[in-house]
Amino acid sequence: MLRTLSAAVLGATLAFPAMAADLVHKMSPHSVPDTIDRLESAVEDAGATVFARVDHAEGAMKADMELRPTQLLIFGNPELGTPAMKDKQTAGLDLPMRVLAYADDKGQVHVVYHQPETLAEMHGLPEDAEYLEKMAGALDKLTSKAIAEGS
Repeated sequence: MLRTLSAAVLGATLAFPAMAADLVHKMSPHSVPDTIDRLESAVEDAGATVFARVDHAEGAMKADMELRPTQLLIFGNPELGTPAMKDKQTAGLDLPMRVLAYADDKGQVHVVYHQPETLAEMHGLPEDAEYLEKMAGALDKLTSKAIAEGS
């Protein structure tokens, strides 16, 4: 049993760097709430739908715990997500798209999201699917607007 547990721990440990490489990291000059406000506006201006905004720090506070500012925006566009789910319905586990903004221990705000190409690997989607490229372009454009200097 110890060997099985050790193998599982080693396997999980080796998986973390690969998972981290699938994340896109950007830095924001704005606060977490302002960054997510700006992202939400960019999403709506692009004609996509905002499904939810999750304030993890607020949730932590309700549990009498502390967490630096951390917010998640969940949004999507059925024109991009539906073809992915038609190819493999399990893609719905990772759709709609999610972008996380959080402040690190120095107060710097990070914007992080999964590269859409990871959907192909995780759900067996065609790696050359046009919708994956469109998702990647949309996420880059929207997050770039959110972190842009000025108003």
